[in-house]
Amino acid sequence: MTLETAIAPRPVSRLRKVLRNSGVTLGGLLILIVALLAILAPLIAPHDPYAQDLTQRFLPPFWHDRAVPEHLLGTDHLGRDYVSRLIYGARVSLGVGVGVVIVSGFIGISLGLIAGYFGGWIDMVISFATTIRLSLPIVLVALAAVAMGGASFTTLVTVLGLLLWDRFAVVTRAATQSLRHQEFISGLQAIGARWPRILFLEILPNMRGTILVVMTLEIANAILLESALSFLGLGVRPPMPSWGLMIAEGRENILFDPWLVALPGAMICLLVLAVNLLGDGMRDLTGEARK
Repeated sequence: MTLETAIAPRPVSRLRKVLRNSGVTLGGLLILIVALLAILAPLIAPHDPYAQDLTQRFLPPFWHDRAVPEHLLGTDHLGRDYVSRLIYGARVSLGVGVGVVIVSGFIGISLGLIAGYFGGWIDMVISFATTIRLSLPIVLVALAAVAMGGASFTTLVTVLGLLLWDRFAVVTRAATQSLRHQEFISGLQAIGARWPRILFLEILPNMRGTILVVMTLEIANAILLESALSFLGLGVRPPMPSWGLMIAEGRENILFDPWLVALPGAMICLLVLAVNLLGDGMRDLTGEARK
């Protein structure tokens, strides 16, 4: 048997492992569906999510006797189509989740790599900063920061990104400490390789599985925080469709039109569940690979 034939089946076996993992397949499929809805929202949405028609207020969903075919999931208190607002709301939730992970991941991974590789007083300073961050209540700090900076999508992503980097830092630091004593790192140091190359081209790729798991957890956390802040009126600005804001707008009519709260709440639960399933599945796959 040649070397090529021995190596060829490996990608297939890895793909089979991924497909056999129910968390990765189910969670990935649900996230893919939501992502496609968000990307193709202008083509899929049946109506303009901002268009108001006060003569069509509080129309019920399709399962109700008074339902209107043009609005399958009814309308809100301003006569805006609920299907369209739910579809466009996926853009806000996914955009905040991905944007926050990019900001917090860059900060936390960079600090964790530096602290784990150099150690000493640098590690002490970064660990002290991480401890301070862990002592801060995220929701209260985010409320105060967004209130001072003004409610907007950019402010929300920036504030949450600056508050959710600690898990990346802790995980990356521990992984770097275990990798820096490996023989291939010692060999690179012996031939005079500079530390940026060792950190970002050698150590970082060896922990990509662990970082991807942390990313999924933080995306779910960011989505929930965005929904909570939008519910409190400190998230995205109206009339931008946001699932948390839609819950806040429908809470006054929850006794008479419970679907105004139930539908966006179900979308939040579905997306967070999908992200957590994907993260759990990736954690299982990463654990199997280490064994």
